[in-house]
Amino acid sequence: MAGKYSIAGGEAVTSPLRAIRVDKLEADDANDNANERAQSPVRGVLVDLPHDADAAPGPGEVVIRTVHSAVNYKDALAVTGRAPIMRRLPCIAGIEAYGTVERSADVRFRPGDAVAVHGFGIGVEHDGGFASRVRANADWVMPLPDGLDFFCAATLGVAGFTAALALHRMEHNGLTPGAGPVVVTGATGGVASLGIAMLAAAGYEVVAITGKADAAAWLQAIGAATVLPRSAIEPPGKPLRSARWAGALDSVGGETLAWLASTMREGAPIAAFGNAGGNTFDGSVLPFILRGVQLLGINANPPMPLRREVWARMAGVWRPRGLERFATTIRLEDVPEHCERQVRGQTRGRAVIRFD
Repeated sequence: MAGKYSIAGGEAVTSPLRAIRVDKLEADDANDNANERAQSPVRGVLVDLPHDADAAPGPGEVVIRTVHSAVNYKDALAVTGRAPIMRRLPCIAGIEAYGTVERSADVRFRPGDAVAVHGFGIGVEHDGGFASRVRANADWVMPLPDGLDFFCAATLGVAGFTAALALHRMEHNGLTPGAGPVVVTGATGGVASLGIAMLAAAGYEVVAITGKADAAAWLQAIGAATVLPRSAIEPPGKPLRSARWAGALDSVGGETLAWLASTMREGAPIAAFGNAGGNTFDGSVLPFILRGVQLLGINANPPMPLRREVWARMAGVWRPRGLERFATTIRLEDVPEHCERQVRGQTRGRAVIRFD
């Protein structure tokens, strides 16, 4: 079906709105296995959405023609129905989008402006970036930083922004390149791998920890000075171990975070942004009391001034070298299959969606 988009002072034009929309499974669309249906009551599918009403932006809204989006682990969980990510159904998935302003009801944006939008509940409680057009509150929209095209911005995206925000917070809390090695867990993930590259670009010595033995060469190519196997993480027990790390980016949580805390140097910050290994923390308070270890929770939805500051640094001094190494380009129709692979841990780096 075609959606209507009116041009101020002119006639309405029509163009299709293609999207990955998450909704409850219909009986004839569900897997034949009743148990799997029960475990995954919602799923994201490719749809052409009808729009019966004029789609011009309402007060304070911007309509963006999407050029690129990208798939995050949160998106993969939503599209596969593996976790109750969506706060309303149906909802178009995708927590980020990059493109040009098509129409704007806000004087800060004009048609043709290159913009980015992520966070603020898009792809979770508001229709998101897995669509050929995105309608967003203008307060959520940010001009694309100088020096970044749409593809590079999507390759960095929410994953890169999360890593950059973590680096910003750690440096604000005293981390400097000369302080010692910075360890990164879950190193092949989108946030972690971009974090490695940004740390390396900023002059840090990076130690990557991964459970994927075949990823060592790739991790060294993007900036890791040393790659350790997951077996280097010791089992719980000792509250304080040999102090090794000047800082840490942790995408795992659980027992890994407890081990990290026990191995940090005096006053060292841990930036925690993931829970792939569990959302509980069965550790000791002693590293925080006796060594002054700092645990920094990274919420990638900060106020707009900080968002713009971090994006500017990510486009400049923290920009990873060889961004093309981080991205695999996929089509919108490939998204459900990619999401299945991502939740199984079968992907590496970033999947950037191309909208033709």
